[in-house]
Amino acid sequence: MTTTMQGNAGRGPGAPVGLPIDRVDGRLKVTGRATYAYEQPAAGPVPPAYGYIVGATIARGRIVAIDTRQARQAPGVIHVMTHRNAPAQPAFGPSVPPTPRDVFTRARPCLASDRVRYYDEPVALVVAESFEAARAAAALVQVRYQAEHGEFELAPRLREAYKPPRTNAGFAPDSATGDFVSGFSQAPVALDVTYATPYQSHNPMEPHATMAVWSDAGLTVYTGSQTLGNFQAGLAATLRIPPERVRIVSPFTGGGFGAKLIIHADTVLAALAARELRRPVRIALTRQQMYANAGHRAAMSHRVRLGAERDGRLSAMGYEVWSATCRFEEYCEQTAVFARALYAAPHRVTRHRLVPVDLNRGEWMRSPGEAPGMQAFECAMDELAERLGLDPIELRIRNEPEREPETGLPFSTRNLVDCMRTGAARFGWQRRRAAPRSVREGRWLVGMGMAAAIRPNYLGAAAAQVAMDGRGRVTVRLDMTDIGTGTYTILTQIAAESLGVPLNWVRVQLGDSRFPRTAGSGGSWGAASAGSAVADACTQLKARIVAAARGPDEAAPTAARFADGSVALGSQTQRLDDLMARVAPGGLQAQGRVAGMGEAYKAHSHHAYGAHFAEVAVDADTGEIRMRRMLAVIGAGRILNPKTARSQILGGMTWGIGAALMEQTLLDARYGRFINHDLAEYLVPVNGDVAQMEVVFLDQPDPNANPLGIKGLGELGVCGAGAAVANAVYNATGVRVREFPVTLDKVLAGMEAAQRLAL
Repeated sequence: MTTTMQGNAGRGPGAPVGLPIDRVDGRLKVTGRATYAYEQPAAGPVPPAYGYIVGATIARGRIVAIDTRQARQAPGVIHVMTHRNAPAQPAFGPSVPPTPRDVFTRARPCLASDRVRYYDEPVALVVAESFEAARAAAALVQVRYQAEHGEFELAPRLREAYKPPRTNAGFAPDSATGDFVSGFSQAPVALDVTYATPYQSHNPMEPHATMAVWSDAGLTVYTGSQTLGNFQAGLAATLRIPPERVRIVSPFTGGGFGAKLIIHADTVLAALAARELRRPVRIALTRQQMYANAGHRAAMSHRVRLGAERDGRLSAMGYEVWSATCRFEEYCEQTAVFARALYAAPHRVTRHRLVPVDLNRGEWMRSPGEAPGMQAFECAMDELAERLGLDPIELRIRNEPEREPETGLPFSTRNLVDCMRTGAARFGWQRRRAAPRSVREGRWLVGMGMAAAIRPNYLGAAAAQVAMDGRGRVTVRLDMTDIGTGTYTILTQIAAESLGVPLNWVRVQLGDSRFPRTAGSGGSWGAASAGSAVADACTQLKARIVAAARGPDEAAPTAARFADGSVALGSQTQRLDDLMARVAPGGLQAQGRVAGMGEAYKAHSHHAYGAHFAEVAVDADTGEIRMRRMLAVIGAGRILNPKTARSQILGGMTWGIGAALMEQTLLDARYGRFINHDLAEYLVPVNGDVAQMEVVFLDQPDPNANPLGIKGLGELGVCGAGAAVANAVYNATGVRVREFPVTLDKVLAGMEAAQRLAL
């Protein structure tokens, strides 16, 4: 696996930003000294108790009777909580809250009524002196239900779909320009295809876990969180206490992928039980419980209609998505939104429709919208290229827009064509045979595929505090989280470069709601938002250092240079540790901030771009698919650290392999439950599935995005990756599978059908 940087703009001599610095928290993690939520030691004389959740065994109905006598009498049991004795909590509220922000911060009551809304919804909590005792007693809770008819499947009920008021992130559900119906009907070449993507589950390595501790000061919650502000607000609303009485601590989070953006049952129930018992309570969802209680990506049906002139220029583009949604809380993934900015076409329409089902709510899952959407749409573009007799890259280049097609805004930067051309040259795309089944090596059919990648670039409001002590050592504090992406490292690099000090002079502290508020880790905005706030805080701190050095009676210099652990003031250069010991032995600190998306985001279309390439081999007899190699070329602004950035892109590419070839959460439509709810049967790629991977970064800062020129890249790595793999499978076999994942049984059936037609 290799990484290449092209450009590397904006780096000065010795500047740490842009270098492949090792993770500053790496040693803690590989030695087991990074403390995660369930491992946090409880302060105080009373050891923590352990909670275990009892889930409903029906998907819809009500609890008729619940018997907890045996569980209460079991060894080690301290408390059994059900809807009959749970503390009062506010009502859940409407399916669609007033604003998109309210989705993250609304109250999320647990054990609040006798209603059962989805399979495995918590119906009881057993708290005991040990995890084993709580789990054993949980099996003794007896619940009798009155089941009601539930509806769980998407495909048979598309006619029942409705138009939502908005999609995730507040996007309009529909868009239209020109006259799509006329444009499509008159197109010389027309494609009308439907793809299906399945339910998927996040499966971070760290399960959802919480330890809640009450004191006179309020509630302290140790948990794995991507956004501390969301957790603080959601818990405060649920518990009916002021947000300032809720402290969230999450120094390390073992993966999230969107599943840890809001509070779930483990956090709410741990807080309720800890308040009742007046002792710390730990709760962790089991891997099986996470499938129903910690969100998922919804199943979707994608209809793509493309009308083109014979030279390949799109005259009409239609993309409609039907998605399953929870009946009691609507979630509409913005699956078709990316298509509004990807390719030029005068006649356009995008639509989102929802089908209510009796499952728990869908949630944000890595690259919500673009990941499943591009998987379908970029496969459809591959189909159109074949129908036109055009190279897939050439088709995309011929439809490159000069401005964003539906808003008319100029692009802040756009290097999609550069990504595709660079990738084609590095991957050896010229060796690809356009006709399927043209390349064979023994029993293996070999094929290549590609897909474009695009993702909106965001900037969230964030604040940071930076302090320098009397020895010149720097402490950076903000409530930002590190979910395994390298946040500790890149913020260390930004602070070190901004203040001109060695990396080992900087200590970054994250994951505490007492620190300045950020937008957290989500939406690929973490590095840009938190990094810009840190850079601003460093600028403010440098001004304070210069003012202290010059004194109140001397005019501040117009310029001061901070580098190599020293500061140059006029003709004098002083070491920072000596200077601080002399002028500010007690240290100095400053707070910086970034306001979020301002005027520059209104004046330009902001996206990051990429291109994915894949080569696969398919066994001609069995349909077995093997990855041979992949390449991603990424244009995501200034690259802060190519080593941590590469790690994120490799993760996205691997996710794309899984989505294309194996990943699906299987639903038992009789009972409304997910049946492959563990890592033994929910298949994800392992090392043997991945093969050779290469990442190339086009390091081109975006001056309109933020002060550092950064664009989000974490989720860009999965956008289009699955489509590249699926297109490669088609190129190898001539079998187009439109129901993901592309498993060997579907490929084999397609090859057998083709053989029968040939006879």
